Amino acid sequence: MNIYDIAELAGVSIATVSRVVNDSPMVSEKTKQRVRKVMEENNYTPNVFARGLGLNSMKTVGLICPDVADAYMAKAVAYLEHNLKEYGYDCILYCSGHGYEDRQIAVSTILNKRIDALVLIGSSYADDDADSEQVEYIREAAKQVPVFLMNGYVRGDNIYCALCNDYDITFLTVSELIQSGRKRILFLSDSHSYSANQKLRGYEEALRQAGIPVDESLKLYIQNDINQVRDYLLFRSDLKMDAVFATEDGLAAGALKYAKKKGISVPESISIIGYNNSELSVCCDPELSTIDSRGERLCRIIIDSMMLLKQNKTIKQKVFANGFLVRRYTTDF
Repeated sequence: MNIYDIAELAGVSIATVSRVVNDSPMVSEKTKQRVRKVMEENNYTPNVFARGLGLNSMKTVGLICPDVADAYMAKAVAYLEHNLKEYGYDCILYCSGHGYEDRQIAVSTILNKRIDALVLIGSSYADDDADSEQVEYIREAAKQVPVFLMNGYVRGDNIYCALCNDYDITFLTVSELIQSGRKRILFLSDSHSYSANQKLRGYEEALRQAGIPVDESLKLYIQNDINQVRDYLLFRSDLKMDAVFATEDGLAAGALKYAKKKGISVPESISIIGYNNSELSVCCDPELSTIDSRGERLCRIIIDSMMLLKQNKTIKQKVFANGFLVRRYTTDF
C-alpha cells in the first residue's frame, strides 16, 4: 500500500494525501477525515514522499553514484550538492559500486535516511530495456520518493530522467570521422552501461550508413586506466586502425600515449576522440578532441525539475541535453 493507492481509494490527488499527512489548512476537515479513514483501514504509514518536498520535509536529497573517484561523477556530485544547498537542501552521498546487488543495497540504505528525493548519477543504474526487471528496485524506490536519473532512462511513475543525446552525437561524430577519410575506427569503452551502449549504437549505425562493415575486432572493452589502455594497445600488434572513438577521456588519453609510443603521428595518421570534455582532455599533448556530454546541464535539469515538482507542477519524465564535439588537436576535420 503506497500513496498512489491511498489517493485512488480516497478519490483525491497525491498532493492532497501529502497535505493531509501534514495537516495542511489547505484541505477541508471533511476531506481530511475521508483520507485518514482510508489510511487507517489500510494500515498505511506515511513515507517520506507523502510528506512531500517542501511540506515539513527533511530538506535532504540522497545522491548515489558508483564511484566518486570518477571525475565525471565527482563533478556532478559537487555541482548538485552546491546548488541544492542554495535551495536549503542538504545532501547524503552513497557510493554503490557497479554490482547489481550493491546498487539495490545502496538505494534501500539511503531511503532509510528519510530523504525527500533521490538522484542516481551515471547510466549504470539504467538498462537498455526501460521496462527491465533489473531496474524494478528503482521503480519501487519511486513509490517512496521522486527519483531522478542522470544520463539513464527508466520508465515508471515518479521517475524523471535527464540524458545526453549520446546516440545522436556519437553517430554525427563518427560520420565526420568517416567523411574525413577514416575507415578503421576503433570503438574503445570501459563498460556496457546504458550510456556506453547508446554510444555503441551510434558508432555502428554511422558505419552502416557509410557502407562500412562493423568489425567486431575493432570494439574493445578495457578498464579506464590510461597506462593500461596504452599497454594493451601496444600488446595488440594485430590491430590496424586509423581512428579511435573512446567513451571516456581517460581511454582516449591511453590511446594517445599508445600512438606516441609507436611513433604514429596524431592527427595525420590517426584521429583520437574522447568523451566528457574533462580536464584530462586539456592535460594531454596534443589536447584531445572530445564530446562535451553536458554534465552540468543535466544536473541543472534535475535540480530545476525537483523544484518544480516541489510546487506540484507537471514536469517531463525524459529531458535531453545536446552534446557537442569540442575540436582540439587530435582530429583534423
